[in-house]
Amino acid sequence: MAEVSGTPLENQYRAGTVAVIGRPNVGKSTLVNALVGTRVSIVSPKAQTTRHRLLGIASFTEGQLLLVDTPGIHGTQTRAINRYMNRAARGALADVDAALLVIEAGRWNTDDDLAYAALTDANVPTFLIINKIDRIKLKQDLLPFIAECTKGRAFKAVHLLSALKRKGLEPLVKELIATVPESEPFYGEDEITDRSQRFLAAELVREQLMLRLGEEVPYSATVSIDRFDEDGRMLRIAATIWVEREGQKAIVVGKAGESIKQIGRAARENMERLFGRKVFLETWCKVREGWADDVAALNQFGYTD
Repeated sequence: MAEVSGTPLENQYRAGTVAVIGRPNVGKSTLVNALVGTRVSIVSPKAQTTRHRLLGIASFTEGQLLLVDTPGIHGTQTRAINRYMNRAARGALADVDAALLVIEAGRWNTDDDLAYAALTDANVPTFLIINKIDRIKLKQDLLPFIAECTKGRAFKAVHLLSALKRKGLEPLVKELIATVPESEPFYGEDEITDRSQRFLAAELVREQLMLRLGEEVPYSATVSIDRFDEDGRMLRIAATIWVEREGQKAIVVGKAGESIKQIGRAARENMERLFGRKVFLETWCKVREGWADDVAALNQFGYTD
């Protein structure tokens, strides 16, 4: 359990739910991981890495924050999976105690407008989180940007931070705990997410697709877990990578199967670190044409509201 410096709020424990909202690739998942203290959400430099709502549980001496990591809100909704991701992000705003609008330092665009509009519609106390400030050499250059972002917009507070470097987190945690209601913790202090190990295993395989393959293939790929068995201290996991075309399958598999071997090896190592036990992972790649625009396929692969 982490500890926030300063005097606890009347020694009364507090707990509540905080939605983490923003356009793609602003560092929402990195922020959730930093606050939880370990990796619960996959991350990559590519936009729209996060596809599902995921609860990260951050426990502190003074309180517990249930952080709802969400897909990035974006204007392009040409496919069923894009519409699903926007619904998932907007749906996360129901019954939360506060929200974080995460933006990138020095950059506000129309997708940020969409995210702010969703928060306005939800009428929830909102903190503006200006992330990636480590990329700005002169911090005074941020002053006009902050003025631009806050003009005509209602924020409870503004926080400047670098989630990647874990800078600026303590004041944010302190203020969030002050915002959520007095409550007993909802989860044990050793719990970090509401998602199953099976779900996390699929995400860790998909993370490697995002990190290792080109621009097109990862967005046309998803992962299903066909077997997840405990064998003594070992987990035996079988995963299928689904793509939309044979050409994409050839890229995933690679020459002599080398690419899919590397994907599986890296995913297995990350699973062992996260689950704290040995993992035997088998990976295959199969084609299902048009799955990302097929509602029945999306439901089959776990993309449900």
